[in-house]
Amino acid sequence: MAAQGLTYAELAGKTGVDPKSVERWVNRGRVPRRTTAMRAAESLGEDPFALWPALRQARAARALGPDIIAVYDQRADLPISAFVDFFSQAEEHLDVLVYAAVFLHEAYPKFNELLRERTESGCKVRICLGEADSAEVQQRGQEEQFGHGIDSRCRLALMHYRPLVGTPGVEVRTHGTTLYNSVYRAGDQMLVNTHVYGLNAFGAPVWHLRRQDQGGLFDTYAASFEAVWATAGPAAMEG
Repeated sequence: MAAQGLTYAELAGKTGVDPKSVERWVNRGRVPRRTTAMRAAESLGEDPFALWPALRQARAARALGPDIIAVYDQRADLPISAFVDFFSQAEEHLDVLVYAAVFLHEAYPKFNELLRERTESGCKVRICLGEADSAEVQQRGQEEQFGHGIDSRCRLALMHYRPLVGTPGVEVRTHGTTLYNSVYRAGDQMLVNTHVYGLNAFGAPVWHLRRQDQGGLFDTYAASFEAVWATAGPAAMEG
């Protein structure tokens, strides 16, 4: 607020709340409702979880069926420990299809170590990131309406994975496709983070899937990963 020269009343107007509510956020440490926090953060061009870390607390998931383990209202409902536990179970396949997903390294700095440990156990690791200069990434950035450019996050993601260059069992590629979901696979389980127009991925729902012998949602998204992977090229990891 200070950087933008905003008053309580001005931010309240942008967010749709009373100025007294903004004053309580600033001076009393009150945490707004999630939807309000998202609007406020968007107005400020900031990450809502940097402004209000308490919003990261996990919320209960909903069990839905044989191939859907749970559905989360938004990715922010999963603490980073859930992702660490999820990837740690991978034995043969660990796949990541995203534009950037820099939260994996920023919230868990030992993520590369986790990937190395998986490969040492015989797991194949495939990371597919967005090509920063592609038209698809640029378009997603405009649709996302988020303060920090998605193209810069794609470049930052590459920097995070750079120490893995030359690691047996790890391959990093970049793609220039339109993603309707981010896909995280660990063996026979998968987290699918849907993409919603106008929202950063942290505010969009996540489906936790399990593979079924007779096919189903898991196989649909696994095939989608393979299709994008086939079009992707080796990541430029120099520098």
